[in-house]
Order: sequence, then C-alpha cells, then structure tokens
Amino acid sequence: MELNDLTKHSGEWLRGSGPEADIVISSRIRLARNLADYPFISRASEQDRAQIEKMMRERILGMQASGDLLYVDIEELEGVDRQLLVERHLISREHAESQGARAVAIDHGETFSLMVNEEDHLRMQVMQSGLALESVWEQVNRIDDLIEEKVTYAFHEQLGYLTACPTNVGTGMRVSVMLHLPALVITRQIDKVFRALQKISLAVRGLYGEGSQAMGDFYQISNQITLGRSEKDLIQQIGDIVPKIIDYERQAREFLVKESHENLHDRVSRAYGILRTAQTISSEETMHLLSSVRMGVNLGLIPDLEIPAVNQLFIHTQPAHLQKLSGGELDTADRNVERARYLRRHLNKENGNDVAEAN
Repeated sequence: MELNDLTKHSGEWLRGSGPEADIVISSRIRLARNLADYPFISRASEQDRAQIEKMMRERILGMQASGDLLYVDIEELEGVDRQLLVERHLISREHAESQGARAVAIDHGETFSLMVNEEDHLRMQVMQSGLALESVWEQVNRIDDLIEEKVTYAFHEQLGYLTACPTNVGTGMRVSVMLHLPALVITRQIDKVFRALQKISLAVRGLYGEGSQAMGDFYQISNQITLGRSEKDLIQQIGDIVPKIIDYERQAREFLVKESHENLHDRVSRAYGILRTAQTISSEETMHLLSSVRMGVNLGLIPDLEIPAVNQLFIHTQPAHLQKLSGGELDTADRNVERARYLRRHLNKENGNDVAEAN
C-alpha cells in the first residue's frame, strides 16, 4: 500500500455500515503513551526524536507483516500529502504542522493509525463505522498490548500512564464519537444539547477535533478527564450519553418530516440541485449542502443515492483530496471549479461514473 492509494477507496469508518450509522459517523478511541527512557516531546532533542522514531518504527513494523501496514515519514511529505492524512483523520493537524522526526503507521482498512512523536511519543487510535465503542476498545487494547510487549511505557503506580498534557494522565484515553446532527441544528436545539454535555464534563468539537469548526453539522463528543477513571468508565460514559443524543436527533427529524415537510423537502432538493449543477463551489458550502443531502438520503427523500457515496464526497471534496485526484496543485479558485466538476460527475453519474465504485 502506498500513500496515493488512499484516494482510491474509503476508510472503513466511512462505509456507513456500523450501528446507528445514519447519525453516528464513527467511533474512535485514542491512547496516549510515552517511553520511559526518553523526555516528553516538548523537551526532547532532535536526536531524542530521531531515536524514538527509529525504535517505534522497528517495534510497529515488527507487530505484524510489514506488507499490511503503510509506514509514512511525515517530515519528508509534501504539504498536500500531510493535509490528505489530516482530512482522512489519520493524523492530527498538530502532527502535520510540527517539526522534526515523526511518522504514522496506517493499516490497509484505515481502522487504526499510530502517530509517532505527536504531542506524546505514541498516539494510537482506532476508528470504526457507527456506534461501536466496545469493538473499537478491543482492537486498540490489543494493539497497545502488542506494543507494550516490546517497549517500556512511562507509568506511575498511582497516577497511571504519564502524558505530556496533564488532562491525559491516567488511562491516556480519549473516547469520541462523531455525530451528524443536522435536524438539531435546523430546529435550534443543538446549543441546549451542548450545554447539557458540558455539565457532565464532555467536550464538543468540530469535524477535525480540538479547535476546529463544526462543518457540515458534524460534531465530535468526547471525554475531557482521564485521571481517576478506568477505561471501562470512560467508554460507558460516552456509550450511555450518545444514544440519548441519537434519540434527540431522530425526534427532531420526525418533527421536520411531520410539521415542516415542504420546507424540509425544499431544503434537501435545493441542496442536491446545487451540488449537481454548480460550476464553482467552496469547501464550506459543499459541506453544508452535503449535510442536507445526507439527511435527505436517510429520510428517503433522495432514492438514487446511498450513504457511503455521500460520506466519500465529504472527504474527496476536501482541498488535499481534490488536488491528489486531479494530479496537481490548485489554487483556491481552481479548487472550487474542480470541486464543482467532481460533484457534477459523481452525483449525475456521468459516463456511468459513480462514487460508490471507489469503495
């Protein structure tokens, strides 16, 4: 597998086949770990970083046959390739933009990625489609055990795993679920939901995590505290609250169907029509319109589209993906034209070309 191969298919988390996948895009668990014999990244020298990266590369590729993993040296990548990995949620923006020796290992299905020398020496994450926290935990826990057989983690008997950021000390775990909540936004109930989440120490972030905006009505719900909480407790906290948010979103959708059907149908139809005919369109507008289309598909208002195809459009119309798919660098204006062309080609199934064929 090579980096360019990523644009030829969707990651498993985008397939729209998991539990509650009409509303829950993906479930993710991230573990932060540091090596006992090295300083944290913020205090590490260039030589430390290089040694950590070399050691982790050997340990990670030794976990299984190296042919099953794509191991990428982030420092050597062009900017568009770094952004591609961010858009696919395989590395963080901080990992893409920082300096020094750093890398990421990715499995073929993009269910897991292992970031070396991000904020911590190792950040491992597993993502799966839909609400599947238990399955995600089993996979990331298994990977963690395999790596811990080969290295010594920084660990304190009372505090737990030691991490660069104090909020991650303890389990080092961040449990998050990405939700698509357009009906709660339309009915203006979304702020009430967020206030309730904040009262129970859950964080709400945008599509690309901390510091990002909620484009396309996508929101990530995650725990804020790890110290003094077990892995089971953290998973249960998110696992208990997410079904309630799902219910609120479904109720809001039912309300729109019953009480405002004409306006809802008009909203969805206009969005679909613009995406199929636009000659130039920005990334932000595309996300906004695709959000309405995705809801319309789930409500049966657009019978000739499927959720995996819509999910892939969200990713393939992002700036780095567009440039990789078009084969060259594009400025903003050219990207907007290329984005519109891509949407027309796939949504109108020109020449029999369908997004779903890429899966």
